[in-house]
Amino acid sequence: MSKEAAGPPESDRFDDAPHPRETLAFFGHAGAEHELLDAYKRNRLAQAWIVGGPEGVGKATFAWRFARFLLAHPDPKASEAQRAETLAVPPEHVAARRVATMALADISLLRREWNEKTKKHFTEIRVDDVREITRSFHQGSGTGGWRVAIIDCADDLNRSAANALLKLIEEPPERSLFLLVAHQPGRVLPTIRSRCRKLMLGPLTQDETVAAVGAVGAPWSDRPAADIAAAAARAEGSVRETLRLLGGDAMAFDTSVARLFQSLPRVDWGGVHFLADKLTGRDNEAAYETFMRALERHLDSRVRTLSQGGAAPARMIGYARAWDEIRDLARETDVFNFDKRAMVLGVFERLARAEGAG
Repeated sequence: MSKEAAGPPESDRFDDAPHPRETLAFFGHAGAEHELLDAYKRNRLAQAWIVGGPEGVGKATFAWRFARFLLAHPDPKASEAQRAETLAVPPEHVAARRVATMALADISLLRREWNEKTKKHFTEIRVDDVREITRSFHQGSGTGGWRVAIIDCADDLNRSAANALLKLIEEPPERSLFLLVAHQPGRVLPTIRSRCRKLMLGPLTQDETVAAVGAVGAPWSDRPAADIAAAAARAEGSVRETLRLLGGDAMAFDTSVARLFQSLPRVDWGGVHFLADKLTGRDNEAAYETFMRALERHLDSRVRTLSQGGAAPARMIGYARAWDEIRDLARETDVFNFDKRAMVLGVFERLARAEGAG
């Protein structure tokens, strides 16, 4: 089947890798899995959960894993559910097949949808998207069991959409469950956070990341073992980032970007302009994504290092301000389709200012 026949690309799928709803293999996060399973067995399952943590560590896969388990075991008091030691469901189970193909009305998925006008995904989850799942939720379960909504990811909700979702969480039908995937839970609407139980997933180990790449399959798993290990080490526990680094010349490009960050507060403006040219050329989406992920890793690493090293408050405040300004720059660039060159130059200007502060 051609990609056109299969429909528009899914905003919550990485490239041609299996979608999280199709992924049965699961690595790491045993503590989080036990916490959720224990709450279910004791019939003390919160109605809404924020599944938080860094991008690419398995949050969406975890959410789909629990949704699949819930559909396979709708009664927590049943002996089979009580005997379960993990949330795994056999691939031959009808729930696994129906979830993989989305052939059931009991699961609603809220994500950035495809814009037919621009031939790109919307930059945020809109209120109309939430209204659609609200109508679906109030139709009742097709099987008489649970209704599950997966929001992937909550970071993408605009304010109107977040308020509409809040109303649904506050007044849900019986036997409803909301699983909100969040890369930055602190940015989720506070009134939503207050009604959710939080479950944080940390980065995977390098061995777990390598194993996850093997489970994803070709073409990523076909790369030399040394390349996979190097990408996993660079990705700091993110399978998504590992897959990205294994594509094309992404690793070499990521290394060149890292050198520009490492030279701060001195800015290699020649190198920065060369980088900006690469990001504003045709077919630049992969390079831009690699740059943004490298930027996030650098910011996270610097703030963590400065905090642990007892840096002066001016340094910490400077980086916090730079992080907020860069995030706004990136969002405005995406929303309004601004020139990426100006955004890249602005990033290095703000990082240099932050690194030289204090």
